[in-house]
Amino acid sequence: MAKITFISRDGSEKTVEALDGLSVMQVAVDNDVDIEAACEGSMACATCHMVVDADWYGKLTPPTEEEEDMLDLAFGLTETSRLTCQIRVSDALDGARFSVPEE
Repeated sequence: MAKITFISRDGSEKTVEALDGLSVMQVAVDNDVDIEAACEGSMACATCHMVVDADWYGKLTPPTEEEEDMLDLAFGLTETSRLTCQIRVSDALDGARFSVPEE
């Protein structure tokens, strides 16, 4: 289990405990974080896009080419943007921080 912090558009933070194996997207949805996640994790949209804290971005498994292509459709894209449906929770994510994009 990992503690993950989600930062909303207004700057408020919510730290939650996340079960290993779930996607960060599912954890966000289950904890009422304001993302759409329209395709429910099938990587057919970019509505689960979040910005990974710069200190954590390099600790994640790099995005696949398919994820990078889908990220091109995301609003508010940054150098540390990821689709949260593609990030699995593990103990290694304990303390990670994800921000909802402003747009």
